[in-house]
Amino acid sequence: MNIASILRTETIELNMTAATKEEAIAKMAALVGNAGFLSDQDQYVKDVLLRESSSSTGIGFGVAIPHGKSSGVKSAALAFAKFAEPVEWESMDGQPVTMAFLIGVPVEQAGQEHLKILTTLARKLIHESFRQTLADAASAEDVLKALDF
Repeated sequence: MNIASILRTETIELNMTAATKEEAIAKMAALVGNAGFLSDQDQYVKDVLLRESSSSTGIGFGVAIPHGKSSGVKSAALAFAKFAEPVEWESMDGQPVTMAFLIGVPVEQAGQEHLKILTTLARKLIHESFRQTLADAASAEDVLKALDF
């Protein structure tokens, strides 16, 4: 799957401020909402936070991948944020998060689309060089270029 096809410059923020993971999720949801991917932003945030309550999406290495299947999502969406200050996320490695990808998929696409996006991202994120490229990104275009694989 080409992740760059569901990530847009308007769903990327490289200096996001958030005091909590809940605030980070809400701000990232606003990015995909403003880009037209959501029919009900509040419902989508609730669904992502419900998923987050079952187990943290902080995968380690300073990265989180919050995600949710929601009736509030019109079409598969992806947002990316680098945080101005690390955000506590209850990550697997106990470290705060410096960047996150937010995934949204409509309930009816929950199985296939959701897993394809997660798998594609996870395969890239295990590589330190990829994470460093994202950390060094100075523009949304840099992020899109890194993800265009």
